[in-house]
Amino acid sequence: MLVKVFGAAVQGIDATLITIEVNCSRGIRFLLVGLPDTSVKESHERIVSALEVNGLKFPRKQVVINMSPADIRKEGSAYDLPLAVGILAASESVRTDKLGDYLIMGELSLDGSVLPLRGALPIAIMAKENGFKGLVLPLANAKEAAVVEGLDVYGVSNIREVVDMFNNNELPDVTKVDLEEEFRNSISDYELDFSDVKGQENVKRAIEVAAAGGHNIIMVGPPGSGKSMMAKRVPSILPPFTLDEALETTKIHSVAGRTDLNSSLMFNRPFQTPHHSISNVAMVGGGTNPQPGEISLAHNGILFLDELPEFNRSVLEVLRQPLEDREITISRSKYSVKYPAGFMLVAAMNPCPCGYHNHPDRECVCPAGSVLKYLNKISGPLMDRIDIQIEIVPVPFEKISGRASSEKSSDIRERVIRAREIQRKRFKSVKGVHSNAQMTSRMLHRFAQPDAAGLKLLKTAMERRSLSARAYDRILKVARTIADIDNSENIKPVHIAEAINYRNLDSENWAYK
Repeated sequence: MLVKVFGAAVQGIDATLITIEVNCSRGIRFLLVGLPDTSVKESHERIVSALEVNGLKFPRKQVVINMSPADIRKEGSAYDLPLAVGILAASESVRTDKLGDYLIMGELSLDGSVLPLRGALPIAIMAKENGFKGLVLPLANAKEAAVVEGLDVYGVSNIREVVDMFNNNELPDVTKVDLEEEFRNSISDYELDFSDVKGQENVKRAIEVAAAGGHNIIMVGPPGSGKSMMAKRVPSILPPFTLDEALETTKIHSVAGRTDLNSSLMFNRPFQTPHHSISNVAMVGGGTNPQPGEISLAHNGILFLDELPEFNRSVLEVLRQPLEDREITISRSKYSVKYPAGFMLVAAMNPCPCGYHNHPDRECVCPAGSVLKYLNKISGPLMDRIDIQIEIVPVPFEKISGRASSEKSSDIRERVIRAREIQRKRFKSVKGVHSNAQMTSRMLHRFAQPDAAGLKLLKTAMERRSLSARAYDRILKVARTIADIDNSENIKPVHIAEAINYRNLDSENWAYK
């Protein structure tokens, strides 16, 4: 008897429909074809044990299984459940009249328990697009898949439940999620708040501008000046997720197996902090079976690189293309996958190996030339892609010990949200552009054109600092954001001047000051 069961293969952050054809005939062989990897081939042993423990019989016949389309490699153990159901149906142990209405996925343990899988959200989206009535998957992944409207999601914990579902019409409870309520409940105060930061008003202003326009920022200062402390508080001033952003970000983390199984969606923007010993593949994604890297896991959130010069230079150089294109393509001989990489880069570094170059009180002990050598670990093209470069000086003792309260993150976040709303309205007709940092050179002439005084000021700065054309664009983008924070329709000279001051490292003699 020939039956068809439907599963899914996840490629990139999208899923592809897989048709599992099972045929039982006379004989005693077991054949599995259709480009399965080793873990899929090993499913035979898990299925045999799971069926026996639950009082079900593996057919003593020739079982031939084809996983179509055969040119897509089938990877992972999540095909155990659809394969087992297909084998039971082909041996007439499971009714087949409703099999075509459901997409089935899940890994089986030896006792028949259904274990969690990766990529539940993209699988659910694909099932809805292909017109399936329902999705059967592990109970642990049910909440994540249930955010897709118009699809009945059935979470199961044992293969016996699936058999009863088709034979006895004993349907498990449909998993439902109230996204609006979950969004409301997820809005909470952050543990880390900018009110904890004493002094550093100019740096906090630069961070506010960066958050308001989605700009990349680097902070340069001696040890203990508060670089990491302030970077960790940036998420507390970012605007909350929209539903589309939450769905897209959750898809990426679902494919990587990083989602919280107790939650349906990610409601807080990601904050990725890779160690400086990270490899190229771990940063951008890839591997034998391609997976999202840190830059994709930081999509719609923040990628924080502490001690930037300590990262391998090749790791930093691979960031250049994603910073511009906001996506990364992983190519293999037979296929390629694209992962989104629209992150906000926040970086921190010491000004020299000893950390005290330009320190107001302590003397730098680095030998001659070592400061410039240290800074040159970061290439000019990469530094050009960082919109805001701010130098930090230590906070005086009087401010550290003072009781004066600093501005709360919630107050800063309100200004950031207002500025982002201005940008949303400005770019509503432009696909793929949501913030000032994403503007193209052509869009700058339309939305960020300074007046004659501002243009003259910018020309003088360009000539004195020998700035590149890319730096020119960055200054205009930052000036546009500053104007948005001030609720100004036009870019004024004061906005240009502030944006120029956020290019501290562009000074030709910075390393020798």
